[in-house]
Parts: sequence; C-alpha cells; structure tokens
Amino acid sequence: MLSNEQLVDWGALSPLRLRAKEATAGLYAGAHRSHRRGTGIEFDSHRDYVPGDDLRRLDVRALMRHERLLVKQFETETDRRLCLLVDATLSMAFASARAPASKLAYAGLLAAALTRITTAGGDLVSLDWLGGANAVGLPAMGGRMVFERVVEAFERLRAREGADDGDEGSSASGLTREQFERRLYPVSRAARRGSVIVLLSDLIDLPEQAAMEFAALGNRQRSLVAVRILDPVEATFPFQGPVKLKPSTSGTSVETDASEARAGYLRALREQSERWRSELVSHNGRLVECQTTDAPVEVLRRILNLTDPSGNEVRA
Repeated sequence: MLSNEQLVDWGALSPLRLRAKEATAGLYAGAHRSHRRGTGIEFDSHRDYVPGDDLRRLDVRALMRHERLLVKQFETETDRRLCLLVDATLSMAFASARAPASKLAYAGLLAAALTRITTAGGDLVSLDWLGGANAVGLPAMGGRMVFERVVEAFERLRAREGADDGDEGSSASGLTREQFERRLYPVSRAARRGSVIVLLSDLIDLPEQAAMEFAALGNRQRSLVAVRILDPVEATFPFQGPVKLKPSTSGTSVETDASEARAGYLRALREQSERWRSELVSHNGRLVECQTTDAPVEVLRRILNLTDPSGNEVRA
C-alpha cells in the first residue's frame, strides 16, 4: 500500500469482465427498455473521436477546418444517457476480512454491468470520477466498445484523494467542496434530457454539502440514483472491547471502547443516509444502500428500480 493511494483489490470479483457479464445475464430478459427511437435529428455538439465510434458520425468539414477528428452528437426528445460518477477516494479502497473485495472493486462491477445493460438498449454511457489516480473519464458514447473502455478504466485506477486534474490532494475530511463541485461539472454537461445519473460511493469522504450539490443535478428531465456501498464491517460495527480506529484520510488513530462507540456510530451512519435520501427524493432521485457482500444482481435490480418496496421483482 502506498502512502497516498491504494491499488484496487479485486478479490473474488475478478476478473471484472466475466463477473459483469454474469451479473447482467442474471437480470431477466427485457429488464432495460430503451427510450431511443431512431437517430437524433437535432445537432447538439462535437466531441473528439474515440476508437470504436461510428465512422458515419465523423464531421469531415470540422476535420478540414480544425485538423482534428470530431464526432457529431445529436439530441432528441427521447435521448437517454447513463452518467456514471464513481467515488475513488481512499475510503473506497477499504476491504475487511469479511468482504470479497474493496468497495471500489464492487463499484466497478456495478458500473460495468450497468454499462452493458445500457449500451444493449442503444443508449449512451459517460464515466466521471471523484478522486482517484490514473482516473480516465469517458464522454457520452454508445456501442460495443464502451463496456471494454469502462472495464479498462477501472483496471488501471488507483484509489486516492484529490484527482489527476490539478487537485492538490486530500483535506482532513476527504474531498473539499470545491473539488466535489469541479467534478460534478462534466456530469452536468453530459446529462441531457432523459439521462439517469448514478453515483457509486460510500459517501464517507465527500464534503458535508455533497448531498445538496448532487441532488441539484436532478429535475423532471433527469433522474438521480445514489448507490451507497459499505463494507459489512462498516455497516454493522461488530467489534467488541477496545478498538483502534484510523480514518482513511489521516495518519492519526483513536482508541475507544466498541460497545460505547457503536450506538453513536450507527446513528451517525443512519442520519447521513437519511440526509441523502431526503435531498434526493425532493429532486427526482433515490438512494440505494448495499454492502459488498450483497448479490450484485439484486443490487442492480434495485438501481434499475425493478423491485417493488417489498423486494418482489417487477417486470417492465
């Protein structure tokens, strides 16, 4: 382990490609129904060409003017995108002995499976990060190559505070509000009408205002899903007797009695979740809570809203 970044421990979730395909296959046929109907007719913007893009969308005139390969992007009233925002701060690298892999590895499995489902329906996927080293974002794109690009992005990722775009690293409490707002900007630009923005995070190293800032991205034309991923040890605090706790963003540790700390810790955890849930519900959003030991297929159903409140499967 390095001092300011950690390798992603894939553990039992590796190899990612195979596990993501298995999780996708576990969803019933027709779980995702595309909102796209044909090709967009209203020009929206250009973006740089990425290998795997449809060559028919290359703008030849832009190539002659700017000597760059640019792809035309179109928007229609039924344009739908999955905008993935993944937390790669240090707390996401944690994995207890009870967990098959780290929270970041579990987020990678969910992100890859969601990408596969979305592109199979003919829709677009974008990928952005909170923190992380070697973090490669992806513009909104579709096609068979997107799944491979998302997997490759996770495989080269390192968990770290700050980001590779000029952030100065970590604060004592994780990302600062300014860093968080800066990482939300490309997500806001990528999210067109009909988009679904999915945040994969433990919500631990995010600033206090993160729930409000993220919820502000939602409206009647865009929906939000925040997926809180916790290690089973974090979710239950099963310790007994004296324990030494060490935050991911600090070298200092605190010694306390587990039985005395448990109630306050679990209460703070619930209050944080309720704050996020309240903000999201008022902005066309939902909070999905899970642990790294949960079956990925069941979590995917909840993210895609394919279960009713009692947990029964709902067919679209």
